[in-house]
Amino acid sequence: MKFLWRGRNRRNKELHEEIQAHLTLAECDEMESGRTRNEAQVAARREFGNVSIAEETTRDMWGSRWLADFFQDVRYAVRTLRKSPGFTAVAILTLALGIGANTAIFSVVQAVVLAPLPYRDADRLVMVWENNPRFPRVWVSHPNFLDWQRTARSFEQMAAYWEKGVDLTAPGAPEHLTGKEISSAFFSTLGLELALGREFSREEDRHSGTPVAIISNRLWRNRFAASPEVLGHSVTLNGVDYSIVGVTPPGFRLEHDADVYVPLGQSDPMVLNNRASHAISSFARLRVGVNPSQAQAEMTALQNALDQLYPDDNRDLGIYIEPLKQEIVGDVSGTLLLLLGAVGLVLLIACTNVANLVLARSTARAREFAVRTALGANRARLVQQLLTENVLLSLAGAGLGLLIASAGIRSVLAVAPELLPRSENIRVNAPVLLFTLGVSITVGILFGLAPALKSWNADPQSSLKQGGRGATSAHHRAQSCLVIVQMALTLILLASAGLLLRTIRHLWEVNPGFDTQHLITFRVGVSRSLTKTASSTRIAYQQLIDRIRQIPGVQAADFTDVVLLSSQGYTLPFWIGARKPASLQAAPRVAGFLTGPDYLKTMGIPLLRGRFFTAEDTTKSPCVFVVDSVLAQKYFPDSDPIGQTVSVGFAPMGPCQIVGVVGHVKLWGLRDPGIAPQNQLYVSLYQDPDQWVPSNYPDTKVMIRTPLDLSALLSAIKNAASASGTDQPVYDVQTMQHIVSESMSSQRFPMLLLGSFACLALLLASVGIYGLISYSVTQRVHEIGIRTALGAEKQNILRLVLGQGLRLALVGLAIGAVAALALTRLLSSFSNLLYGVSANDPATFVSVSLLLTAVAILACYFPARRAAKVDPIIALRYE
Repeated sequence: MKFLWRGRNRRNKELHEEIQAHLTLAECDEMESGRTRNEAQVAARREFGNVSIAEETTRDMWGSRWLADFFQDVRYAVRTLRKSPGFTAVAILTLALGIGANTAIFSVVQAVVLAPLPYRDADRLVMVWENNPRFPRVWVSHPNFLDWQRTARSFEQMAAYWEKGVDLTAPGAPEHLTGKEISSAFFSTLGLELALGREFSREEDRHSGTPVAIISNRLWRNRFAASPEVLGHSVTLNGVDYSIVGVTPPGFRLEHDADVYVPLGQSDPMVLNNRASHAISSFARLRVGVNPSQAQAEMTALQNALDQLYPDDNRDLGIYIEPLKQEIVGDVSGTLLLLLGAVGLVLLIACTNVANLVLARSTARAREFAVRTALGANRARLVQQLLTENVLLSLAGAGLGLLIASAGIRSVLAVAPELLPRSENIRVNAPVLLFTLGVSITVGILFGLAPALKSWNADPQSSLKQGGRGATSAHHRAQSCLVIVQMALTLILLASAGLLLRTIRHLWEVNPGFDTQHLITFRVGVSRSLTKTASSTRIAYQQLIDRIRQIPGVQAADFTDVVLLSSQGYTLPFWIGARKPASLQAAPRVAGFLTGPDYLKTMGIPLLRGRFFTAEDTTKSPCVFVVDSVLAQKYFPDSDPIGQTVSVGFAPMGPCQIVGVVGHVKLWGLRDPGIAPQNQLYVSLYQDPDQWVPSNYPDTKVMIRTPLDLSALLSAIKNAASASGTDQPVYDVQTMQHIVSESMSSQRFPMLLLGSFACLALLLASVGIYGLISYSVTQRVHEIGIRTALGAEKQNILRLVLGQGLRLALVGLAIGAVAALALTRLLSSFSNLLYGVSANDPATFVSVSLLLTAVAILACYFPARRAAKVDPIIALRYE
């Protein structure tokens, strides 16, 4: 017993000496800041021991004690982090990259997906569509809409609109503007008050109504200097004078921007009064207590009744109701949530990196923790101190991350401004700040758990004697696991970005069916003074295209109503011969094109059989059609389509004779939507009588083939357009190469972001494995010296260290490959993301695995080379 007592006294004495040594160092640090020795001793004991038991009993209330402890922890954390500027800077920058990227993407998701629409009771607003057996939703017939408006009881109000561009020629310089034709209840149905004036009355929303207009806030400021006297002023739109009766609120838009709103009821009566013409969009406000399912049931019953009353036009028509927000946001919500998940992986990689740094640092602080414990700090106080330091680091990273997020938001908007609906609302606001705060606190706790748990189980006496080396093996295992997680998560991001990159490559290789090189497209607003009759309209357009063809460098030019690959187009029912089918809604559909005689030459579309249109194909000659190879093969597989007849449209045009077969072209994009019909049919622009009706302002585009640059040709185009009048604006000028690029925007946008996230993850993972191997080499200097002294060659040491890193990389790749195979299937669930490549494409997985392995080897090489150069004499003296 005496022997045991002496041994215990000896150990206590050694422990006391260690404590006094650490206290002396702490006192010196405090005295350097200007405190007396007595103040320094008290401060050192408080900071090192987190106050003694006797001092704790003097505290009056638990709340004040906790606050005192908290502020003490914060002060000590600041001083501790300030003494390790290298560690602090690397940790803050790493966290800032992860948190900043998450904040940027969340700000987009919050503005586009999560934020409610800026209308009163926006959750009660729904879109009301028609549908048929071939399409889940179609535009609405105006007569049907008027019947719904009169009889539906599920809605407080209903409104309708369609988008239609206008040419503003006064006041000021001529300009083409985006416009909407809207019903009288448009703004009140939305629950929106105008900034100035009023909306249209029912009397104005009819064919004989007074021409009135509501202008956008932007146009009000640009053209009228934001004058409150604008009401009653006149604007000339498409040659007609309209009186301004209202101004929209700042930033208002529904689906797309519009500068001018005019009454829908004053539009073309040939469209509005035709029940077979489906051209408008409609929305409604649900009554209080009515849900969309109940409204769907009522509207279906109403539509069935209309089908019975008007079987020729309405047979097989149904109703589809969806929330207005769903229509505005569209499919982009899924892509944004996918990107939010991807950037979350980047944050996890950043957390593992910082956790590795903190773990390595905690080993160097093992004696400090032991002294704290010996001075009376319990384990919970140690964990609280460590978590306080880590959360402080995370908050600092979040502060810097907000600056990175602001730059990231600007980059996202620059990459895809048109792809993101509601993009005007994307900013760092209160919800985004709360998200950043929550993420930073969570992240601080997350990467601080490992060192906190390590300190919980630490033996203070062992730490004081050995500096914590007894826990080195477990410490290395924890760090190795974190590196494996980094590699696995990085592989997932790289594989996803690789799949989208291959998709873009496959899309570029798609043959669109025409020559995309040296093509320019634009629109021209032809003066109303030249289009008073159908004859004068045809003459004005013919003279315009003749002047354009005479421009030096123009090889060919012609009109069309649809620009290929620009997500434009329309479909019509058609049938072979003259016998009309019982249901036009269930009839096969064809994509139609109105073109001139030189369209094929201009576009470079091959003529496979027969002929194309000529100047003799006019309203006075027999009606003729040209079909594409898909329609010809499907409906005339064993016969010659030339000479056969086809009828097309709800108000049937035909039967017309097929005179030619041309190659199939891509219409809606390089990858046509699955529900889009592949059949295509061409109609001569000069044989369509409706196109030249003066009230139906022609909406035609000009296609030009020229080897000249757009900048060199633009002034000549404008001169040709203005030769017959100065009120003919040229607008929507684009090259076909730009249109081809824009047609891939739904794939390019996520590819760019996923690629950026993958590069960031790759950088963080390489830094993580480099840090681990460097730390391992430092810890194994003594071992390496012994190996070298016993005859190990430099190549053996190099192989030993590289093998350690490579094993971690391969384990991470194996785990990441399994996870990536499961997660990349999410990409294939989005129909518009992948093309020409499967979600488990072997080439992509092998490529990214080799890339990640090469980066891991490179990251391990430098610490391995340093280990191979270790001097055995110095190494054996180490520690």
